[in-house]
Amino acid sequence: MEIADHPDEVVVPPGLPGLLTTLADRLEGRLALVSGRAIAALEAMLGPLDIAMAGSHGGEFRPAGTRTVQPLAAPIARSVIARLRDFAQANGDMLVEPKPYSVAVHYRRHPEALEGLLACAQTLAHSDGLHFKHGKQVIELVMPGSDKGAAVDAFMRLDGFAGARPLFLGDDVTDEDAFRAMAPHGGAGVLVGPPRASAAHWRLPDVASVHAWLHAALDASPSSEGSGKPA
Repeated sequence: MEIADHPDEVVVPPGLPGLLTTLADRLEGRLALVSGRAIAALEAMLGPLDIAMAGSHGGEFRPAGTRTVQPLAAPIARSVIARLRDFAQANGDMLVEPKPYSVAVHYRRHPEALEGLLACAQTLAHSDGLHFKHGKQVIELVMPGSDKGAAVDAFMRLDGFAGARPLFLGDDVTDEDAFRAMAPHGGAGVLVGPPRASAAHWRLPDVASVHAWLHAALDASPSSEGSGKPA
């Protein structure tokens, strides 16, 4: 899915939920969605898919075949959310997106507020023992234990994933934790977007290329499955 000015403006391609379901079936359940969004937000966009998911940068974790969400971190303090909201309202009324284990402030429409937002968020991160992440036009404070690398490790401990060689596709700096988590499992990361310094092994130029690659993998004969790699 392409990035949008507002989280609620993201458009899900009509065929994406079906593509994910087909991929999960082809991979015998070895497919997981790992997102900075909460699991509830993912399902609001994609529908109730029976696919393994981790949301809030890995703070919440749900294996396939269950509706039970397992926490991998403690909930973020309401006081942190309130302090970021106060700053956001005083600086153009930026969008604050609370999640169970993190809180994000989107500054795409208010780039002039970035310097002050960085200072505010870094102060909170230091005082409250939080992890600080600077993604695409968003600043996020995350509870310890809530990162995409931890989510990858949790999935790889499941019976259905154990022993497989994982691939992780991501387009943001917040995906670097997951890219780094690939090596111990014999896997690799795939950066989506323009070239930049990254722990990923391969790269696809854009979201459309990801969809084309996934469709090509589905169309491949059983004997060639798993041999296709991004450039």
